[in-house]
Amino acid sequence: MNNDTQQKNTRLIRILVLVAVAMFGFGYAMVPLYDVMCEVVFKKEKPGIPVVDEAVSYKVNKNREITVEFMTTVNKAAPMVFRSETKKLKIHPGQYYTVNFYAENKTDKVMVAQAIPGISPGPAAEYFKKTECFCFTEQTFKAREGRTMPVRFVVNPEIPEQYKTITLAYTFFDNTETSVKK
Repeated sequence: MNNDTQQKNTRLIRILVLVAVAMFGFGYAMVPLYDVMCEVVFKKEKPGIPVVDEAVSYKVNKNREITVEFMTTVNKAAPMVFRSETKKLKIHPGQYYTVNFYAENKTDKVMVAQAIPGISPGPAAEYFKKTECFCFTEQTFKAREGRTMPVRFVVNPEIPEQYKTITLAYTFFDNTETSVKK
């Protein structure tokens, strides 16, 4: 291999290592950056799925069914088990439902974790209302602790007919380092 080719390869390797380090740093900083953005832009209220008081009653539409799918993921940096106990649920708009999720700390240390919700399709989020959710606050898990956590929700019956399936997804992030510094 000539000297010019070796210099080009060395430069390419340095660039690739720098890109990998930058990607890791961005992934590691994503949750703290999200928290800061919420404090500044949204005045400490995290955006996402609207919260409703269960005192709000809707007229249940028994003639319509919507499939709600539940998906879970764990950020690679979060040493956890996380799953929904129900994968799919057929619901009637206007009726309240409770679905349980299970999370477990797989480490020998206390862990603080935060679940970030998402809903698809995006416009359906306006009609998906939660009254109770583990995602509202950070969760503290003792070493090797597992727990069942409920999500209570209702879909507003005014949801357009085009929405036949809604996917509720959560990603758990390990916030232990950032929570200790607060």
